[in-house]
Amino acid sequence: MIDIGSNTVRLAVYQVAENGAHRVIDQGRWPARLSQKLNEDGILPLEAIEELAEVLRHFRRICTMHGASRIRAVATAAIRQAANGSQVLDKLNRDTGLSIELLSGEDEARYGSVAMLRTMDVREAFLVDIGGGSTEISLLRDRKLVRAVSFPFGCVNTAARHSLQGNAVSAAQLELIQEEIRARLRSEPWIAQNPGLPLIGLGGTTRAFAKLCQRSGDYPYANLHGYEPPDRALDDMIAKLAPLNVDKRRKIPGLSKDRADVIVPGLAILRAVFRESSASRIVICGAGLRDGLFFETCLPKREPTVPGQVLEDSIRNLIALYPSAPEEHLAQVNRLAMTLYDRLAPAAGLPESSRKLLDAASRLFRIGAIIDFNDSSDHTFYILMHAHWNGLSHRDILLTAAVASYKGPGPLRNKLASYRSILKEGDYDTAAKLGSLLQLAAALDRSESQAISSLDVSVQGGNKLRLAAASSHPLPVEKMEVESIAKDFKKNWGLTPKLHAASRQ
Repeated sequence: MIDIGSNTVRLAVYQVAENGAHRVIDQGRWPARLSQKLNEDGILPLEAIEELAEVLRHFRRICTMHGASRIRAVATAAIRQAANGSQVLDKLNRDTGLSIELLSGEDEARYGSVAMLRTMDVREAFLVDIGGGSTEISLLRDRKLVRAVSFPFGCVNTAARHSLQGNAVSAAQLELIQEEIRARLRSEPWIAQNPGLPLIGLGGTTRAFAKLCQRSGDYPYANLHGYEPPDRALDDMIAKLAPLNVDKRRKIPGLSKDRADVIVPGLAILRAVFRESSASRIVICGAGLRDGLFFETCLPKREPTVPGQVLEDSIRNLIALYPSAPEEHLAQVNRLAMTLYDRLAPAAGLPESSRKLLDAASRLFRIGAIIDFNDSSDHTFYILMHAHWNGLSHRDILLTAAVASYKGPGPLRNKLASYRSILKEGDYDTAAKLGSLLQLAAALDRSESQAISSLDVSVQGGNKLRLAAASSHPLPVEKMEVESIAKDFKKNWGLTPKLHAASRQ
């Protein structure tokens, strides 16, 4: 997928396996600044077209090297707004061998919403995608796109219009930009008529904002997707960056050098949208136009509308990408873990979300074995903290990784130590309880034979956990495994587990 944006041209090469697993295997970017290169008559000059064609040929060679079965290239606002846009496309198609589609602003908004809906479990929200030459705003209700609009302003052409390139931005200039943008936004009354929704940010401006927030706040988890900047972060970041010239901005950790001259107008647009929509908070979506194109082209199906479907799709994709254990074993451990949870959790006061976390962890706990079995716990934690998966908050991803890789209280503390700022009170105890519960479920299928067909769970004498298993054959291996983890389980649950054969009727 090639996105010829007004500020940046981006490439993403996706791999789709026969089992349905998909992932990005290569990426490329070039700071095109096409909106800046339009002359006074709105014409994109020949030298800019030839420079762009060379980049596209390079991207096409990368696709060919990977054996891509299809290359889909799209152009957006700068080409759409160019007075010679049709001639530009004709020349690019001839010179590169590509067949470039010119997207409308509404197309851009739709693909952005597809990307968000397939990667975030959000039911109602505003979406904003601030590009170099346009800004798309969409409204989602009940996970359906109900309104969308494309405005012909972005971070690059706004910077050019106000002569901001390379200079500090005064308070008066900022106010002028804000009022100009908000006046344009008011032409779409629905933007102000749906207050209190989260504002989901897509595109380079919001990702750059998120990186700056994470670096300045020493945020311990370098994942932009799903990140929520602190409440005053947007105002504080504008106040920090606006007085600086571009050379000083380029020295700020987390800000790419090619975005330093357009970040302030981009953030001014974001703040104008945030205020006009009366949004409750900003949430970053790491997916964007290219992902929306990919989902529509290669995985065409309706966007998930059932709660939890985004997470379910993501878990299945991870299992398919890292097939480290028999599916039958994973399904059995999952079934046993949920049986144990449903019996024991009500009396334990676990948070409502913990069932979802255990469900995910019990299907992914063997994922690290694909690297090395002996250290699979550490590898499981690393993969789950660094893999691209969706449908959980950063805190829930951390807890799921901790539960899936649980090997006792000491290793758990070590894994969570550097992430304290993400955690809440009680999270360590929750992770320990769920982790030991998962260990018990895995012990009950240690032979990976799925011998247990049903499990009756009962608490006896206040401190004993009786596990009566109906099985297809004796369970000596499982009994020994349960005994080996019984001490740790008792520390977390106050119960000593004991496996028995269910009485035959």
